[in-house]
Amino acid sequence: MKKKNSTPTPHDAAFRQFLAQPEIARDFMELHLPAELRAICDLSTLKLESGSFVEDDLRQYFSDVLYSLETAEGTGYVHVLIEHQSSPDVHMAFRMTRYAVAAMQRHLDAGHKKLPLVIPVLFYVGKRSPYPYSTRWLDEFDNPELAGKVYGGDYPLVDVTVIPDDEIMNHRSMAALTLLQKHIHQRDIATLTDRLATLLMADYLSSPQVIALIHYLLQAGESADSEAFVRELAQRVPQHGDALMTIAQQLEQKGIEKGIEKGRLEGIQIGEEKGRNEGKLEGEREATLKIARTMLKNGLDRTSVMKMTGLTADELEQIRH
Repeated sequence: MKKKNSTPTPHDAAFRQFLAQPEIARDFMELHLPAELRAICDLSTLKLESGSFVEDDLRQYFSDVLYSLETAEGTGYVHVLIEHQSSPDVHMAFRMTRYAVAAMQRHLDAGHKKLPLVIPVLFYVGKRSPYPYSTRWLDEFDNPELAGKVYGGDYPLVDVTVIPDDEIMNHRSMAALTLLQKHIHQRDIATLTDRLATLLMADYLSSPQVIALIHYLLQAGESADSEAFVRELAQRVPQHGDALMTIAQQLEQKGIEKGIEKGRLEGIQIGEEKGRNEGKLEGEREATLKIARTMLKNGLDRTSVMKMTGLTADELEQIRH
């Protein structure tokens, strides 16, 4: 819901002062809710919710309050919208639908799993009487009956996962994309080479479209050898051969660069490891020499020092100098 920033109008102030009181809101709903809806609402559980769904630039024309309550079907809401402009809004039914959906979204954002029932109520106090427009939002369409079928039933579903590949092959310009998107998560997309080559040979797609398709495949799919896969397509689909060979060459170059970079990193790693080992050996040698020097200073004979430290006669001679 949007935060209310503007200065309230007299209509808004009076409306809120009254309807913000649960006992008054209860009377309002008992008087004005349709009997069928009132029967499923527990009005003793009314709770005023914060905020407003009305856009800031429309507050001089509309005010609203939102109440939550328990219904026979779970938590629900009653959204009361007051219209106090002199000329009624021809799209009020659609506006009320949008606000109701916004209330549903806020309910989901709060962590709930199911949509709540939101009952929109228009409280009209305009100058024109009676209220001149339908409050059924479907009546705003040129063909309300058709709109009711579209928005009152199941939306069309294209479930690519259950369409047989043989059927997809007959989908003309949509076939290649549909086939790839159906199988994009399989282990090796190269198994589609035969079908994809057949579809590209049908010449439904332009070269830019083929390039976009292959780039999608390379980015989202998996292949044991992407370069070989693209080269195979280039040979089997000559009308797009140049474009496909360009992609294959780019893959080859990337492979070379990747190999060079891998070799460089491995070389650095080997060098660092060698340096650490050499440093360790040098440190151990310095420690041994220091121990031998101390032994000699304490009067121990050279033969014993060489046996105990493993140093040679030449190394002991260096200590003495």
